[in-house]
Amino acid sequence: MSTTTRRAPSVVEVSVSGTPRRGVLSRLVDRLGTGTLQVILVLIALFWMMPVVGLLLVSLRSESANTGSGWWTALLEPTQLTLDNYARLLDDQTILQSFLNTVYISVPSTVLVVVIGALAAYALVWLDFPGRDWVMVGVVGLLVLPIQASLIPISQLYGAMGIFGSISGVILFHVAFGLPFAVFLLRNFFVGIPRDLLEAARMDGAGEWRIFRKVVLPVARPALASLAVFQFLWVWNDMLVALVFTSPDAAPLTVALRSQLRQFGSNVDLLASGAFLSMLVPLLVFFAFQKHFVQGVFAGSGK
Repeated sequence: MSTTTRRAPSVVEVSVSGTPRRGVLSRLVDRLGTGTLQVILVLIALFWMMPVVGLLLVSLRSESANTGSGWWTALLEPTQLTLDNYARLLDDQTILQSFLNTVYISVPSTVLVVVIGALAAYALVWLDFPGRDWVMVGVVGLLVLPIQASLIPISQLYGAMGIFGSISGVILFHVAFGLPFAVFLLRNFFVGIPRDLLEAARMDGAGEWRIFRKVVLPVARPALASLAVFQFLWVWNDMLVALVFTSPDAAPLTVALRSQLRQFGSNVDLLASGAFLSMLVPLLVFFAFQKHFVQGVFAGSGK
């Protein structure tokens, strides 16, 4: 009885029947070329930035120039540009106080949400206590709670506590509504930290507080930066909460600009300079944390 052995096909004998299909975008890039594609992307970016450029030019033009011609004429006549609007803005005590109020509200609201959210997320991931899963279910449930549904009950609560119309009441509101998202975001990031890293720290004699400060926080820096940017932008640009819970003396910049628009609807130059000032601070914060923000947004996407 003869046996035949089947020889495994070599690499040369294996034929490739087809090639993977290429997407439309990749074929378009090949046809256009890298240089042409970069020019198109630059044009799209310039078109996207046109409202910002228009707002900046309006804020740098006088009232007569804004009413007499469009903002684009300043590109051909740079002599129209002046800093008088910003000088008038800085002399307006209402705008200056509202700008300071915005800082007093945004900075504590951001710091408290990041710190408390990081501590809560660490406990939900690495500490074993009764009802931990139910706490996480409650956090997820709070994510879908609309702000509008809580305005009246919290207004009554603040009135009973005597903090209605104060900056502290607005800070508490932003912290309460920012914590569910903060805990959810940081908890998902902390889950990806290797357990062996924390166990090695425990074997070296480190306690939970030291592990949190020396091990978890440095690793979670991109997620913390992303959370800080999200929270700061939300609080800085908020008008609904501030409009309900602040008095005129504690109103932030968004409420002050709204009142200026209602009283001086034709004062476009002053409003434009105030609006650009309100937009400039979030842009500076975003660019300052841009590197960590991008890392935090894409963290875990390759897992």
